[in-house]
Amino acid sequence: MTDKTAELALRQGTWRPLLQLALPVMGEEFLNLLVGYTDWWLTGKFLGTTEHQAAMGLIAYVLWLLPSMFSAVAIGATALIARLVGAGDLAGARRVMHQAFLVGAGFAALATACVACGGETFVRWMQLDPSAVPLALEYIAILAWVVPAIMAEQVAIASLRGAGDTRTGFVAKITVNVVNTLLCTLLVTGWCNAPKLGWKGLAIGASVGHLVGAVVLLVALLRGRAGLRFEAKELRPIESIIRRLLRVGLPGGLDVLAVVACHLAYFAIINTLGKEATAGHGLGVQIESLAFCPGSAFQVAIATLAGQLLGAGRTDEAARTVRRTSLAAVAYYSAAGAVFYFGGLPIARLFTSPSNDRAAELAAVYLAIVAFSMPSLALVVVFSGTLRGVGDTVWPLAVTFVGLAVLRIPGACWLAWDECTISWLNLRVPGWGLGVTGAWYAMVIDLVVRGGLFLGRILQGGWKRTVV
Repeated sequence: MTDKTAELALRQGTWRPLLQLALPVMGEEFLNLLVGYTDWWLTGKFLGTTEHQAAMGLIAYVLWLLPSMFSAVAIGATALIARLVGAGDLAGARRVMHQAFLVGAGFAALATACVACGGETFVRWMQLDPSAVPLALEYIAILAWVVPAIMAEQVAIASLRGAGDTRTGFVAKITVNVVNTLLCTLLVTGWCNAPKLGWKGLAIGASVGHLVGAVVLLVALLRGRAGLRFEAKELRPIESIIRRLLRVGLPGGLDVLAVVACHLAYFAIINTLGKEATAGHGLGVQIESLAFCPGSAFQVAIATLAGQLLGAGRTDEAARTVRRTSLAAVAYYSAAGAVFYFGGLPIARLFTSPSNDRAAELAAVYLAIVAFSMPSLALVVVFSGTLRGVGDTVWPLAVTFVGLAVLRIPGACWLAWDECTISWLNLRVPGWGLGVTGAWYAMVIDLVVRGGLFLGRILQGGWKRTVV
């Protein structure tokens, strides 16, 4: 779906173009998942302490946070390029791509400074157990040097996805994740006469992987893909495009960053409940991410298809595609929830040693609780992708605020703690004292409410009239 764009989708129906876009992204997400599972397996089997597992729980969020720092540029690039490709304006799409790289470079400079200078403050804010703090700081210090490469990955993949090319990102990720997995394994274990670096080896493997990913994607764009070709001479600021890019992307970027920030605040609440709770929560989230691979793939596919179909003036076809995708996602997520509910403990034990089984037991409880929210999570994933893909980025930001800032974080405090203190009101509110399970119940409530709000926006239909 490149030069023929939305017309191809119309001739092929809904599922074929959707799968053409989704399957490479699904493969990409499964490769990312493999890296995360490898990191947890190496941590549990070869490093083996609760401190390492607690630090890995935080690092998993850091590895989510860093790409999200460039989400405003990525969302804007995908939405604008999808509309321009749908309208047959490939020259305009190429101009948007170059401006996205320019804006991304500015964001990368700021992000690198924040990571390099603020890493220690960030870890302290996260309420991580003191025994795990040095491990987290060591990992972040190594990762800080590749923030520009992470930016290049995000902007390149977003631009190509907007043009309908999800295969190039998949090929790049194959290389990235193979390098990452092999290097981490060798450096942690010392196999094949490699230096045995332990925890530091995980950080080095991740950093080298991002460098390889940036190089692979930039080489692909220099050669030209999906009508997009990177040319250094085109990196001249065009104020009108930058304004348009930011007008569309900033609300979506703030939405993504708000999601990450609220999840980090939520994780900080978990951390106050002890390092066992941190380790169990982190492992549970990592296992839960198995459900996100197809979901994320269809999120990307529906964002591209909906944007291109609206760009081609095919509003009814866009709405029909969104409905069918959401039904498929609900079916898949519900099946994944059943697996989590009945098989959580044996899955969790694959990543822990017999001497440290508490993390697996807590992860199994987490998976049983989260299983009930999986259909709602499907709606959140598909409909948020739809709205961002068509440029309706203000609504997801509002839904995020209601679900995470109003429900999940206060709810987690109230259900998990014995008492909540609101210092600026000099008020003490009795809590339920349910511990980490209370925080997980708050998460389920948040997802159910957000799923309903997104469904309401899709049914209301205002997204079909969005102008970018």
